[in-house]
Amino acid sequence: MKVGVILNPVAGGGRLKQHWPDVAAGLTRHFGEFELRETLAEGDAERLALEFALDGFGLVIAAGGDGTASEAADGLLQARDEGAGAVELALLPCGTGIDFARGLDLPRDFDLLLERIATAQARKVDAGRISYVGDDGALASRHFINIASLGLSGATDRAVNADKRKGRVSAKALFFWRTVREFIRYRFQTVRVSVDDAPPFEARIALVAVANGRFFGGGMMIAPDAALDDGVFDIVVLRAAGKLGLIRDLRLLYGGRHRNHPAITILRGRKVTVEPVSGADAALVDIDGESPGRIPAVFEILPGALTLRY
Repeated sequence: MKVGVILNPVAGGGRLKQHWPDVAAGLTRHFGEFELRETLAEGDAERLALEFALDGFGLVIAAGGDGTASEAADGLLQARDEGAGAVELALLPCGTGIDFARGLDLPRDFDLLLERIATAQARKVDAGRISYVGDDGALASRHFINIASLGLSGATDRAVNADKRKGRVSAKALFFWRTVREFIRYRFQTVRVSVDDAPPFEARIALVAVANGRFFGGGMMIAPDAALDDGVFDIVVLRAAGKLGLIRDLRLLYGGRHRNHPAITILRGRKVTVEPVSGADAALVDIDGESPGRIPAVFEILPGALTLRY
């Protein structure tokens, strides 16, 4: 099986790149020959994964954070739509956000992880597709593997990704600080939510998370009951409430202890549509830790669409 590796050289403040000789030795030991391609800009992992798939590679290893993993998955799913055979995806997580990998309970030691990948049985897992309005005003669409959301999370993504401390402080601390800071100045927005064929409802919200995986925001277990292979999303709606109380209760998210919180509603479904009630309510979206646009947005589950080796 041909193995391709996509390396984000700046992931985790460049820590993975610094240890690359040891990682490369482990790759050779467990897989033999492999082809390495590095990302230079946003979107490169998507393009490189698509190229690997169309060139007949059987396994693509995404070495980086959630953004690298998500882009690589997007490229493989595009290749699938173009008729390419199933290509397996594996992760070497290192970055500001590794929430998808956190949900897989992967070993932190790279050599142990490579050994596990080499001997693991690949699994079919679900993925998502989101259609939204890009920052340029044009309609856009892409796949996601972990969580896509809107509201406070989109604003937090932009603040975290612009923070000069990114990669130099812990992801949990950075996301928590930025979440609190953005929440203080966040203006609750009113949206209309439709889940499958149920009647739509309006809600004044801080956040709507459409979850395939369990974690986001640097370790917040926003969807504690989500499963990657159940064919449905877990949809978490955080309604507007007193800000001081909500900030205090953020700690509940890290342990997944918010199911019965009075401001939270958790639903399940295969298709979710979220629309702004007014132009001022066009909340920013978050797609696996990136914020490229805003609502209206449509989220669709793709059961068993991705082949994951872990």
